Amino acid sequence: MKILECIKPGSPKRLTFLAQIAVVIFLVWLGYAVGINHMPVKNTIWALTPPIIAISLALMTKEVYSSLFLGVLTGALLNADFHPVGGLNQLFPNGIMAVLSDKWNVGILVFLVVLGAMVQLMNRAGGSTAFGAWAANRIKGRAGAQLSTMLLGCLIFIDDYFNCLTVGSVMRPVTDKHKISRAKLAYLIDSTAAPICIIAPISSWAAAVSGFVKGENGMSIFVQSIPFNFYALLTLLMMVFIIFMKIDFGPMLKHEQNALHGDLMTAGTSKLSDGGNQNTAKAGRVSDLIVPVVFLIIGCVIGMIYTGGFFDGKSFVEAFAASDASVGLVMGSSVALVMTIVYYLMHQSLSFSECMDCLPEGFKQMVPAMLILAFAWTLKSMTDSLGASTYVGSLMAGSAGGLMAFLPAIIFVVAIGLAFASGTSWGTFGILIPIVVSSLQDIDMQLMIISISACMAGAVCGDHCSPISDTTIMSSAGAQCNHLNHVTTQMPYALLVALVAFFTFLVAGFTKSAWISLVFGIVALFFLLLLIRHRMSFINKDNYTENNSNNE
Repeated sequence: MKILECIKPGSPKRLTFLAQIAVVIFLVWLGYAVGINHMPVKNTIWALTPPIIAISLALMTKEVYSSLFLGVLTGALLNADFHPVGGLNQLFPNGIMAVLSDKWNVGILVFLVVLGAMVQLMNRAGGSTAFGAWAANRIKGRAGAQLSTMLLGCLIFIDDYFNCLTVGSVMRPVTDKHKISRAKLAYLIDSTAAPICIIAPISSWAAAVSGFVKGENGMSIFVQSIPFNFYALLTLLMMVFIIFMKIDFGPMLKHEQNALHGDLMTAGTSKLSDGGNQNTAKAGRVSDLIVPVVFLIIGCVIGMIYTGGFFDGKSFVEAFAASDASVGLVMGSSVALVMTIVYYLMHQSLSFSECMDCLPEGFKQMVPAMLILAFAWTLKSMTDSLGASTYVGSLMAGSAGGLMAFLPAIIFVVAIGLAFASGTSWGTFGILIPIVVSSLQDIDMQLMIISISACMAGAVCGDHCSPISDTTIMSSAGAQCNHLNHVTTQMPYALLVALVAFFTFLVAGFTKSAWISLVFGIVALFFLLLLIRHRMSFINKDNYTENNSNNE
């Protein structure tokens, strides 16, 4: 009966069922081609098959867990040449289990759990509610709430993971109060995470990028590339434009319209997701949220510079460049968690048993994000082992020499595709930046800097659009937003900026001037948004006329 329900015309499960059947049929054919005909897959375009399947299924079916699993399964079978026992080994010991035993990944998962526990503590103590009420009297209107979210995101520039979860926990009560959809909140968080980190010299991202520039002063090259990072800069401007021009389009428009009627999740109900604590929250104080956040910021900064050797004599910048973000964030957030519990006990905001109850609740709240991250990391591991990065790198290395003025725009597009498929910005940097440096280092230093910026900009853009990106997943978790709702509402905004950035990189390739190119990009983005606003008002006017005619 359940199968009949899935294939029944008009059933919401029909597309999911048919898409999954299509993937199974494709895998049978691919298994025949690889296992029987010995078709090569490693270091070829077929290495991109697992992420393409996972992302396509997720976007079509709106079901992220099974989509990611089918992508991972495809990667395991391709790595094992479709041998059943080998596929199981690739799927579990060499795949999921290996990823979950990786030191960096475990650190990020622990950081998620600690942040979840802190959010639960702040909610239970009433700090989130008190801050929302306090901010509501000072932050006026929906534009003010959105702008405050953006500004806070810009201030927390040291690490994108830390940014996503901190901004989400602090600003969620404020945006809820002003009836801003969770999808819009997730977009604002995501757009001030990677984009601000990639143009901040003191950040974990700056350290990663500078490490890929061999034979040059990596930090100096990074600083020179900032004015050319058009996607990051235009993304920040895009937020300002849509906030003050009051423009929403694509799926985001529906979410914002529903939020104005109390349905912040676009779930068909005005009941909000609150992590299960609002019913038991006390009448707290603003300090019950501010103090733990201060503990968290100070703790994570100290933790990161500690792992980078600051207390062994290195400078602050050098310590950031050498820091282990995963370990530093775990150490800093764990200390902050202990200090928060002590603070609540001293001020009698919560009892000891109430504090301990928040720990498993915080873990449960982060389980969806952790599950998606585990699948996304495994998918990346499968794609790496198939040689997808080698294939893309060979394409770029073979063509980089003859493209010259068009090179930045082309690198930007390639970086978008690679980051979208792999779900990682840093992996994209690692592949493309060394190719750019080796190709242009002795030919045109200015063009090399612009092309490095194109690598970074494209990587952030692809990371923005990808459902399997860890930053995108973290943004959904920080906003407590359905993950695929965040992906589908953000993508039109990100693609619009990407389109403008592409043409801006074309201008930069010919002019080699950051300011001429950036002015072109700003003007182009502004007029495109004006065109969209005019189009949206025209559609709304037609709908109003049609509705009035029907009513008559």
